[in-house]
Amino acid sequence: MEPLTLHEDPRSGNCYKIRLTAALLGLPLERRHYDILKGETRTLEFLATVNANGRIPVLQIGAGAGARFLPESNAACWYLAEGSGLIPADRFARADMLRWMFFEQYNHEPNVATLRFWLAFVGEGNLSDQQRAQIPAKRAAGEAALALMDQHLAQADWLAGGMLSLADIALHAYTHVAEAGGFRLGDYPAIGRWLARIAATPGFVAMD
Repeated sequence: MEPLTLHEDPRSGNCYKIRLTAALLGLPLERRHYDILKGETRTLEFLATVNANGRIPVLQIGAGAGARFLPESNAACWYLAEGSGLIPADRFARADMLRWMFFEQYNHEPNVATLRFWLAFVGEGNLSDQQRAQIPAKRAAGEAALALMDQHLAQADWLAGGMLSLADIALHAYTHVAEAGGFRLGDYPAIGRWLARIAATPGFVAMD
């Protein structure tokens, strides 16, 4: 495989899920750090060479003039894991895995991850009035997402296909740090057992 470089902010769960995927697959991954709070992904150089959308993570495949750049965390995880045991072979299970990955981006991350970022890194006192007004709705939506996961995981060890898959990696990233956003993981015992199973997987690496 061509050399792989992850353009990341280590505090980001979206960046972490790519690093965890690579670790579980035993793939070497160079890391280049950016501080999003300092606007380091908005520089002219970053926009011109890494991602014109000004966001991370970005998985760089190859080096030099022939390097390719793949933004969006779940797309990067898929690129790394295609053909591996982290993607179910069964057609329905594979689609079900994608269902949970879409759920992560549309129902979970905009609420759980956003509150973590606002409260743990920006600080509630630094939020705009509009952001503060959104907190109750985001908390309710995040709790609903966690409750749905907990209900499912009370009946199954893994989210899709009866196996550890990219769905688990994608949702682990921000779930395991949800308390930094004010969520109480103790209210979701099945999620707690699931998090422990993931952490016990050979090759697992913790978030920085």
